[in-house]
Amino acid sequence: MIRSLAAEYLICVAVVGNPEALVAMRYEDTGEVRSDGAEGIACWFIDTDYNMDSFFVRQAYFLGANDPYKALKTTLKTEINEQAWSTLNSNISRPFAKPDTGRIAVKVINHLGDEVMKVYRVG
Repeated sequence: MIRSLAAEYLICVAVVGNPEALVAMRYEDTGEVRSDGAEGIACWFIDTDYNMDSFFVRQAYFLGANDPYKALKTTLKTEINEQAWSTLNSNISRPFAKPDTGRIAVKVINHLGDEVMKVYRVG
């Protein structure tokens, strides 16, 4: 879902969990297509100026049900400022300017490592 902010040229992305949303994934073990909602998302990324060739992570967010703060600290082997963490632990992105390409891409990865990417035209 793409949501425009009050300022004319700023965009926010919200990851939501309904069947029409980005988060619906097909599980290979059962063949089931399921939408988990935000609690089923391990992490998600935005390319705020997608060029249809390469995905560049320009914003990153870490959700997760099993203490993603601790998992990220362990992976990075460092402490993370809690105020900075609060900006990374969200299903709503930070605002960004309208892309020159007219497209953004959102990539979502669940706890099983399954990933989905969707491209949106903005303009």
